[in-house]
Amino acid sequence: MSNLDPQLRDFILFCVKRSGKSWPDLYDEIAIVAGQKLFEGLDYNEIKRLGLSLRVNDLDQTVQLIEQAIFEVEQT
Repeated sequence: MSNLDPQLRDFILFCVKRSGKSWPDLYDEIAIVAGQKLFEGLDYNEIKRLGLSLRVNDLDQTVQLIEQAIFEVEQT
């Protein structure tokens, strides 16, 4: 069972669809989407509340969440 918030998963997948899976393009796309509130109006604070941080110190966890979201969609 996944502990990834469904809204956060969908946010990540939206960004992957727009930019692909390659890093740092995906990181940049996440920042753009959050900065412009392009997915359901979510901004930086809201994606952070859902568990995704764009802080450099948190990048390991951010990558893990992205990989989890991609894995979940590939399993369906």
